[in-house]
Amino acid sequence: MLLILLRSHHFSSQLILGSSSIARRKILTDMGYQFALMSADIDEKSIRKEKPEELVLALAEAKADAIVSKLHTNECEDEEEHTILIAADTAEAIVQRITDDDNIEEDKPTLLVTCDQVVVYEDTVREKPSSVEEAREYIRGYSKGHTATVSSVVVTNLKTGFSKGGVDRVEIYFNEISEEIIDKLIEEGMVLKVAGALLIEHPLILPCVKKVVGTTDSVMGLPKKLTEKLLKKVLAST
Repeated sequence: MLLILLRSHHFSSQLILGSSSIARRKILTDMGYQFALMSADIDEKSIRKEKPEELVLALAEAKADAIVSKLHTNECEDEEEHTILIAADTAEAIVQRITDDDNIEEDKPTLLVTCDQVVVYEDTVREKPSSVEEAREYIRGYSKGHTATVSSVVVTNLKTGFSKGGVDRVEIYFNEISEEIIDKLIEEGMVLKVAGALLIEHPLILPCVKKVVGTTDSVMGLPKKLTEKLLKKVLAST
């Protein structure tokens, strides 16, 4: 079965994470949720907005629309054997915590969580680097400098179509990042797959981080506080 059922004393619900990000998968698992994974497969470059906050929200909404379309047309059936199911022992406790209303109904719909993130450097939006050279340029710019991440989360009730979205911004300040560290990061390759080639949780970069104004989970692409807030609001709307 594609979807995993979440249960508590007050309700049952199904949760899908509409992302292929390993970091987001880990964060949602650490939060205590069980969920299924689906990929939106949209052309992100075709969606452009002037402000980074507007861009990440538009992209998260577009991902939700694409996944809803897949579900409605049963295209997801061919992908079922590739879907990864994530279990968490504390799922019931977490669901209980965010839905403490005794009047919540027993039968709950499927909730879809979609996300996006960009890095903002000197008022310029940075998405995933298009080349090794661009990734190297990005990381060099952070050395002894400052950047920010802008992350969006959209939670959609797949039964009613109701959705709520929000944005979280984190400011990051760096000490010097040596050319040796940059070379190792480029050789490893992970920085080529993330917005702005930014991985502050990476063991090579972590010692170079001077200060973070915000949370690391947000920098990694899924702000926990915002996600729980939106899940609660969407559940309360049913």
